[in-house]
Amino acid sequence: MVYILGLNGSPRTYGNTYKLLKIALEAAEKLGAATEIINLYEYDIKDCIGCLSDEPLACRYPCVIDDDMKEIYDKILKADGVIFATPIYWYSPSGVIKRVIDRLTALENMIFVSGRSWVEGKVAGVIAVGNDSGEIQLISLMYATLNSMGFIIPPFALSFFNTREDVLSDDETLLEAANVGRSITLMAKLVSGFKDVWFDTELKEWILRVKDEVRKVAEKNKEKVFRERKRIITKLMRE
Repeated sequence: MVYILGLNGSPRTYGNTYKLLKIALEAAEKLGAATEIINLYEYDIKDCIGCLSDEPLACRYPCVIDDDMKEIYDKILKADGVIFATPIYWYSPSGVIKRVIDRLTALENMIFVSGRSWVEGKVAGVIAVGNDSGEIQLISLMYATLNSMGFIIPPFALSFFNTREDVLSDDETLLEAANVGRSITLMAKLVSGFKDVWFDTELKEWILRVKDEVRKVAEKNKEKVFRERKRIITKLMRE
């Protein structure tokens, strides 16, 4: 059985962010997943203090900060999939979601300690709610960040709502949220048991060999193409 964790980044546990997250997790349970919601505003989660910038290997699990993030780490390490649900605050996630993501660097940076990001291969999705614009910018930012950490982003793993109305009256948005839970659960099942690494640090030696070949091909292409490009550009500049 896969375990899907929902991180609620809204202080309003009766609001639209929570409701969409709950719908997503209900859909995950429909496929046999075990689920849990963590209301992040109920936890003491401090800001990242940037150990990485002083000494890269100092940023590792367990984080040096003594707070409730230790419990969040344990939940995320146990989870096969994580849904990040957040209100939209000025085109960005809520402060507590941002703090959690910043602090996840301690798990991601284990790639330089143990050879693998500790969130690599876990599945992630995003739910964003606000009464103004900014949802696509927020989701794009979070997708890029989470994927860079090693999370897998499956198809249809996003849902957003941008009005103040009760989201439970919008069946289309509820369908999208349900499919966030479905997509994450299906992908978590698909990758369950996968043992190989997704980000291979040992490719460095291979790159040293291949980059010389790429350089030669690029230089050959330049000889073939650049002369004509230069002629066209020179002509345009004279006109």
